[in-house]
Amino acid sequence: MGSSPNVEPTSEPERAPGRLPTPRTPAGRDGLAALLAHPERVVVALDFDGTLADIVPDPEQARAHEGAVAALARLVPHLQAAAVITGRPATVAVRLGGFDSVPGLEHLTVLGHYGAERWEAATGTLHAPPPHPGVAAIQAELPGVLDTSGVWHGTWVETAIERKGGRAIAVHTRRADDPQGAFERLRGPLTELAERHGLIVEPGRYVLELRPPGMDKGVALADWIRETGAATVLYAGDDLGDLAAFAAVEELRAKGLTGVLVCSGSDEVTELADRADLVVDGPAGVVGLLTALAEHLDNS
Repeated sequence: MGSSPNVEPTSEPERAPGRLPTPRTPAGRDGLAALLAHPERVVVALDFDGTLADIVPDPEQARAHEGAVAALARLVPHLQAAAVITGRPATVAVRLGGFDSVPGLEHLTVLGHYGAERWEAATGTLHAPPPHPGVAAIQAELPGVLDTSGVWHGTWVETAIERKGGRAIAVHTRRADDPQGAFERLRGPLTELAERHGLIVEPGRYVLELRPPGMDKGVALADWIRETGAATVLYAGDDLGDLAAFAAVEELRAKGLTGVLVCSGSDEVTELADRADLVVDGPAGVVGLLTALAEHLDNS
């Protein structure tokens, strides 16, 4: 497949509205060309925190970036389907994102807890399995582990604990005086705690999430793409947890699908940028890309 039609390169973070950047890889250029040529066979999947929403010290204060919902509502009707794939509970992502009852988002799915939960915009229904028993056990033991690690009462760190709907626990160190130091100090003890109760630890941007094994964003994305039967996928993420989704798209491309890997860039995580076909300037850049795609498809 040839290079994308009407796609203009950019080397600057800011670009004219509606102008699409050129992916830096041949696979990315083929994926974008397929998206523009046959949007009805395309699925777009997006991480939430750091991709659709700016990272904030208190996760409960996160909201979809200004213009994100409007851009999705304009783009999604052109597509086969769209999904938000997040480690948060699905209903929390729906609430913080403002996705419920929005015209144009009828074909949106929110896959929460890395695909363990599923919310469908068309019906407003949530499908979720019972919580893993290890989560409750860890909730009881976690204060003692933090205290032993020296970060529970210390004035040098403020650790926020997010209880994720009874299905996972995330320990945040972003508010610490030394966020990276707190992160590294907790990583070993939390890994041992998780393993004792049959859970795993998923590291992120100054967060360690303890959750059940067997599901990640790559598994969730690959299953959803197979379900939809899409021929092309665009996936956008920002964090270490999105590497699994990138790997899933790379594997699907090796099997003949086309795809575009987008990194919502930041100074905190560089691994994703190295693997991406396209790097944009954080959630604002993601919204700009979605808007530009919608404008192009509106006018095609």
